[in-house]
Amino acid sequence: MNKQVRVFDDLKHVAEAAADEFTARAQQAIARNGRFTVALAGGSTPKTMYSILARRSAKKTDELDWTRIQVFFGDERHVPPTDPASNFHMANETLLSKVPLPAANVHRIHCEEPDANVAAAQYDRELVSSFALAGDEMPRFGLILLGMGPDGHTASLFPGTAAVQELSRRVVANWVPKLNTWRVTLTRPVLNQAECVLLMVCGAEKAPAMQQVMGDGSPEQFPVKYVAPSNGEVIWMVDREAISD
Repeated sequence: MNKQVRVFDDLKHVAEAAADEFTARAQQAIARNGRFTVALAGGSTPKTMYSILARRSAKKTDELDWTRIQVFFGDERHVPPTDPASNFHMANETLLSKVPLPAANVHRIHCEEPDANVAAAQYDRELVSSFALAGDEMPRFGLILLGMGPDGHTASLFPGTAAVQELSRRVVANWVPKLNTWRVTLTRPVLNQAECVLLMVCGAEKAPAMQQVMGDGSPEQFPVKYVAPSNGEVIWMVDREAISD
């Protein structure tokens, strides 16, 4: 695994750099494979990044062929797509509806399903179809965007929850007791099959967890530490507040 940690002054600069990374990897993947597969994340930093990408597209400065980009999601809250809490809703409002991306290229998690396990099973079938997977094969994303919560969770892999230890399935419904809700999430094997995972972490409230994650904190307590692509790279983009003492 190739690991990089890049430090920026603030959230805006993290988001700008992340947008640059997204664009460069998309261009490379399209030139090499004819398509770029990316899993989006929720959160304030990705939201800012998406707005930057949309603005660049409107100005025609991004040089991206959006018709060759396939968009997925790393996790989703158990709410309908119209709910403001939905990761899809946020991404659609800030990016997806503002770029020339065919509707068929957007693969959202259907969390309007009353049973989160049904939504997870549906999304697994979506991955199988989109990546032409056989058996228990894992998809290889060109890029997976992730954040980190103050508790060290990433995607919807929360400390102490069952999904953290899932090593065979691609997508699972995960009950999160402290939030009293279900989430649907990609699992560790999918995250660790990616060509690149880009972790964006901003804000002073993340600093205590960051010290543990970059130090000797256990991955059971800080699940983001499990993110270690076996044949890929991890890029941490953090602002100065997130690594402050």
